[in-house]
Amino acid sequence: MDKKKIRGYGEGKADTVVSVDEVHEQSSEIKQEVSQTVLLNLSNNSNFLEIKNLKAGYGKMEILHDFNLTCDKGQSLCLIGPNGAGKSTVLHSIYGFTNIYSGDVIINNKNVTALSPAEKLKSAGVAYILQDNSVFPDMTVEENLLMGGFIKDNSEESQEAANNVLKKYTRLSERRNQKAKVLSGGERRLLEISRALIMNPEILLVDEPSIGLEPKYIDMVFEILGDLQKNDKKTIVLVEQNAKKGLEFSDIGYVLVSGQTAIAGKGDELLNNPDVGRLFLGG
Repeated sequence: MDKKKIRGYGEGKADTVVSVDEVHEQSSEIKQEVSQTVLLNLSNNSNFLEIKNLKAGYGKMEILHDFNLTCDKGQSLCLIGPNGAGKSTVLHSIYGFTNIYSGDVIINNKNVTALSPAEKLKSAGVAYILQDNSVFPDMTVEENLLMGGFIKDNSEESQEAANNVLKKYTRLSERRNQKAKVLSGGERRLLEISRALIMNPEILLVDEPSIGLEPKYIDMVFEILGDLQKNDKKTIVLVEQNAKKGLEFSDIGYVLVSGQTAIAGKGDELLNNPDVGRLFLGG
């Protein structure tokens, strides 16, 4: 009998077809006990970014249930899991887009749970890079960059920051005065990342960096994120549908199931975990 081969959750090949419902069901079965000690070990016993016993959601719907996370400064952490597991809700909760019913978000020993997104960006150094195309198509590349400093007190500071970003990324500098609508998909993603750098954040929350991009641009985006982590010491927390790519990039991986962490480990360890491979890496 011929074996069926399909495209997996992220990349790779699979010999059997697994439905969305089966992924949810089997994901629940692989759930492990993930202690705070395990999370701290993964973050080099540092809690530069920490989420403690967080219950959060939208309206009266609780999505995250006593969720915990720790990440060291300059580390990268990837959240994977089935649709509806709460991955983007983690990013939204860090940044201030959800209702938080209990628990805390702590950055560099400062409790930022109740701060607004603008306050988190300005005083806690947290920037959010949206999943959807968020550039302003009829504004120039430079004008889009300057929008990243909208909460700066001094417009000259924003201009200086934009100039520094343009020096760093010649691909954008060459199109400085062109409207953003002429950019390729990869260039638009680069512009979105660069705009977030105007406030010089310490933490980048990145939602689906590879979504909608051709493979060559996916590689480019992850190279840019890698440079920001290694050379600029940015802490990066990302949600990535392409689980293989996300785990290859990240120091730490969490598998989320129903608003809780089912498995946590080093990125390369999760790549070699047979349960993670079967459900999320395509075999």
